[in-house]
Amino acid sequence: MAPVGAADHGSMVFDEIVAFLMVLVFAPDGFFWQLGAFLWFRFFDIAKPAPIRQLEARFKNGFGVMADDIVAAFYTIVVLALFKRVFG
Repeated sequence: MAPVGAADHGSMVFDEIVAFLMVLVFAPDGFFWQLGAFLWFRFFDIAKPAPIRQLEARFKNGFGVMADDIVAAFYTIVVLALFKRVFG
């Protein structure tokens, strides 16, 4: 585990909480939509597809840590919108 003061300390999850709350604002109502939102958000946050990994590498400290979660949230919202459009 990284020491406190590290760029992205493992015990600090404020960035993920804020980003996921953004997702929930746009997620359709219902348990399964919200569960799907959580799973997709975790997928994008862990897999870090482009440009998430590049943002985290380019911007250090707080901005980079927040930026990668904000983009993961954006990707999640797009996927949810597509699923909503296709499956209603």
